[in-house]
This record gives sequence, structure tokens and C-alpha cells, in this order.
Amino acid sequence: MSAFSREPFALIDGGLSTALEEMGERPAGLLWTAAALVDRPQVLTAAHRLYVDAGADVIITASYQASESGLVAAGLSATEARRALAATTAVARAAQPAFVASSVGPFGAHLGDGSEYTGVYAASWGEVRAFHRQRLAVLVDTAPDLFAIETIPSLAEAEIVIDELRVLTDAPAWLTFSCRDAAHTCAGDQFADAAGVVAPAVSAVGVNCTAPTFVLPLLQSASVAVPLVVYPNHGAAWDGEHRCWIGPTGGGELPGLAPSWLAAGARLIGGCCGVGTAGIAALARLRDELAA
Repeated sequence: MSAFSREPFALIDGGLSTALEEMGERPAGLLWTAAALVDRPQVLTAAHRLYVDAGADVIITASYQASESGLVAAGLSATEARRALAATTAVARAAQPAFVASSVGPFGAHLGDGSEYTGVYAASWGEVRAFHRQRLAVLVDTAPDLFAIETIPSLAEAEIVIDELRVLTDAPAWLTFSCRDAAHTCAGDQFADAAGVVAPAVSAVGVNCTAPTFVLPLLQSASVAVPLVVYPNHGAAWDGEHRCWIGPTGGGELPGLAPSWLAAGARLIGGCCGVGTAGIAALARLRDELAA
């Protein structure tokens, strides 16, 4: 059985940074969750394991913000950087999930400047393509069960990543866009149009790192022949002045929303930033209830 055919849905994990925070860690800096790859990979395995124990079927690796250039900037040699990036699959597999999805984040993620949420880069598309080609060459060799091309802000970058992935492998993959409202990707593309363009080249398409309230209209707008995938963030707003979240966090509200997502075609559901083990455990209970 593949993750894309699991009934009633395959359960994706929650935010890796959120699990690390539950463990008392404080991910920060340009490497963010990938920082532990350098000297404490067992911490990442333990964080992944929290989600396995909560009931997740699919664990997403710590490669979202990891890159050769970023790891070299942190002091590693190029060889050491590629080795650390490659280790993300084994680190996740050590948590013994049913499926390991290798995270392929947007170009902007390794910059740490917020551009991953706009898709507006101070780089040419040729540079963006070269970045993805280099990283994918390492990740493909690790043979994950599937690829999670995630938090992609624009159709232009989505097409680049898919092009480069398909040069290297025909392995299963999903592609999820980050969306700024109920109709548009973060870069302003119509989500329905973008989903239609990429769907023929992937096993599932959808949204992640997007407010839960936007998910249903986004899914309903898509007309594709593949399953839909959704793992939103917690939807709370960040108050920069008081340095706190305003609104619900943790993902406890997701099981109440998930049935409508299933009705719209979602077959893979989980959580992103701010959705922790309690939210995933609640979704696991829903999955088991629906399967009974």
C-alpha cells in the first residue's frame, strides 16, 4: 500500500520545529530544524518519533531548510554538507514510520529572509533551478518513499522543481503550494490553475503552511485527477510587539475541519507550523474512527 492509497486518509506529521519545541529545543538561525543534523541527529529522530507515536503514517524529513550552501556557510566542507543533507532520510527512517517523505522546500527557505512566503527572489530562475538540481541530486540518492515538494509559493518554482525531480527519478511525489488567501498562492497565482498545471507530474497536489480557514475553498477550486493533500499551519497570527501567537495553536481544531477536506478529495492530511503532537494525535483518532 502506498501513502496515496491509504483509507480513509494517510496521516502526515506536524511541524518538525513544533515537535522540537515540545522537547525543549529552540530551532533558530538560517539552518533552523536542520541545525541538529550537524552534531545531534538523534534529536531529530526523537522529534520524528513523537509523531510516529502520535499516529502519523508519513514523516517528512529535516531537509526543508537544509542545503549544501547553507551547511557550508555553517562551517562544513562541501562533502560534509552533502553527507548531512543525505542523512535526513536515514534520520527520519530511524523513527520507524510507515513512509518517509523527503522534504523539498522552496529556494527562499535557505535564505531565512521571508522570501519563501512571497516567491520574490533576488536571484534568477536559472540560479533557483541550479539550487534545486544540486539538492535533489543528493536527496534522490537516499531513496525515500516519496518526495514532499512543499511550501512552494509560485507556479514558476513548482515547475522548476518538478522538471528537475523528473530528470532524476519517477519516484512518487506530492506538491503543495503555500497560499495567502482562499484562491491564490503566496506569489499570486490562481491556486486552481497552478494545481492543474502540476498535477499530471505528481501523485498528489494541494496546500500546506496555509491557514486552515482557507483550505476548503482552495481544495474545492481544484479540478485534478490525483488525490489532494493538505497540512495547514495552526492559523494563529503572530503579534510581533508582544512576541506571541494570537488565536488557537496546536492543531486541535483540525479534526473538525478534516471531514470537509475529505469530501473535497483530500487523501493525505496533517499539520505544518504550530501543529504539534496533540493535533496529530487528534487527527489519528479521527482516521481510526472513520476506518472502523
